[in-house]
Amino acid sequence: MSSLAKKKKTDAPIVRVRIPRKHDREVLATVEKLLGANHLRVRCFDGTIRNARIPGRMKKRIWIRENDVVIIIPWSFQEEKADVVWRYTAPQVDWLRRRGYLS
Repeated sequence: MSSLAKKKKTDAPIVRVRIPRKHDREVLATVEKLLGANHLRVRCFDGTIRNARIPGRMKKRIWIRENDVVIIIPWSFQEEKADVVWRYTAPQVDWLRRRGYLS
């Protein structure tokens, strides 16, 4: 057999993506700056800049860096603050761009 026959055709991986739920007040955002002590400055896709907090249940499991795309939930009593609920991986961000969720 030739080497070409041995190679398997690589298909694009199936990507499952969590979409922000509008009825739960979830918003897409990009991390601008890490402020320390589990706090971030994020630029939301609704046009506002918020201070976000990584809750304890996510703190040890998920590492968030600058320019990551995340889902946040703004606080009901202070709109300029929010909690991070999800971080997207690179294939998920590509899928969001192709579908028009990110511009």
